[in-house]
Amino acid sequence: MRTVDVYDAIVTRRTIRKFLQRPVERETLLRLLNAARLAPSASNLQPCEYILVTDKRLLEEVFSTLRWAAYIAPRGTPKEDERPVAYVVVLINTKKRAEGGEVDCAAAIENLILAAWGEGIGACWMGSVDRARIKEVLGIPDHCKVDSVIALGYKAEQPVVEDLRDGDVRYWKDEKGTLHVPKRRLEDIAFSNRYGDKLSSC
Repeated sequence: MRTVDVYDAIVTRRTIRKFLQRPVERETLLRLLNAARLAPSASNLQPCEYILVTDKRLLEEVFSTLRWAAYIAPRGTPKEDERPVAYVVVLINTKKRAEGGEVDCAAAIENLILAAWGEGIGACWMGSVDRARIKEVLGIPDHCKVDSVIALGYKAEQPVVEDLRDGDVRYWKDEKGTLHVPKRRLEDIAFSNRYGDKLSSC
């Protein structure tokens, strides 16, 4: 079993949109779902539910419902030999929680993504989904809302993080095809005791 330090997983994790065409073991996928299941949940209502998609025909159907990487479209869309080998469709069961389940889903999804990274598996958390179509394809009942879709597979790219410059949050690819992702610096977003007081002053 491959594991990494939790903090290392957090700081090295990047969104992956190019995947090796090697199946992820079912036992590993179930571990990821279990990590999602055990995330914090408001009032412990646990409205999140999951559909694991690995069937080849359904993989194609789910792929057709997704829009990839708007900032770099169409270069961010995986080619046929780079597509995810599994998806987790994240649902909110509104019988468990009528409103606000998105917060629970976010916690569960981050658990899943970090657990995946620790196993050497890349993920892309996708909110641009044809929800009506995916509900039809996967037989999702009306009382379940599609929150998002997580694409999964062993990594076939190595994106890098950059300091955010000039407020431009758009990620980009260089001439070698490496994805660069700008992030706000810690000293620009975190303060000591009062808003605006620099961390370095504490």
